[in-house]
Amino acid sequence: MNDSKITEKLLKLSHELGLEPRQMIILSEGNVSALTNDGNFLVKASGTYLGSLSKEDLSLVNMETILKLLERNAMTDEEIALELTNSLLDKNHKRPSVESFLHALCLSEGEAKYVAHTHSVSVNQILCSQHGAKPFMGHLFPDAIVVCGNKPAVVPYIDPGFQLAKIIQTELKRYKKEHGKAPKLLLMENHGPIALAQTASEALNIMLMADKWAKVLWGNIAIGGAKFLSKKEVKRIDSRLDEHYRRRLLDNNG
Repeated sequence: MNDSKITEKLLKLSHELGLEPRQMIILSEGNVSALTNDGNFLVKASGTYLGSLSKEDLSLVNMETILKLLERNAMTDEEIALELTNSLLDKNHKRPSVESFLHALCLSEGEAKYVAHTHSVSVNQILCSQHGAKPFMGHLFPDAIVVCGNKPAVVPYIDPGFQLAKIIQTELKRYKKEHGKAPKLLLMENHGPIALAQTASEALNIMLMADKWAKVLWGNIAIGGAKFLSKKEVKRIDSRLDEHYRRRLLDNNG
């Protein structure tokens, strides 16, 4: 796939996430990114709106530069702003999102090709509660396993930007060591969900399923609590050949 097609798919993903009835973002919340053919990445520019994102609102960023910056222990706000501008491969592009650090990690350590981050109301109602991400540690229905994976990765709240990326880096390494693969869904407590996907369609599917999952959890609370699937049942769904086939069809639909 050439880079112009990647851009087209990334913009379509952005517009789908920004649809107002879905309540995934408002104003300039959230961001998206995609890996380019040369190993760099496109990411939403700072302060732009997912629902109406244009080609001019995407910033082409040097992956190696961002990953090198993440070797530092800390950066000031002024250093971050300067280095993000310096990371642009096209100096005519707008300053990339402060979450470019997060996206670089999800596209490298997280092995994704497309990344979507939203502030979904349904998901954040849970992530911002006293329970945090704990309700998402058990599955309620098969399709969440098929689309979002066996278990999400989780990080506690930390200052968005550079420091958040550092803790996500640690969590991605831990998750891969434990599960033998990267997560499809990463939950940031008091912040929001991230989809780590191989296609733009998969990124949207993960966000839509996380939204449904959260709404079902809320319904469970209203009628006495959740009835989670057993670990054996979850493993069975995750490994079924027909579910692998259906997963491929879903992820490549569009």
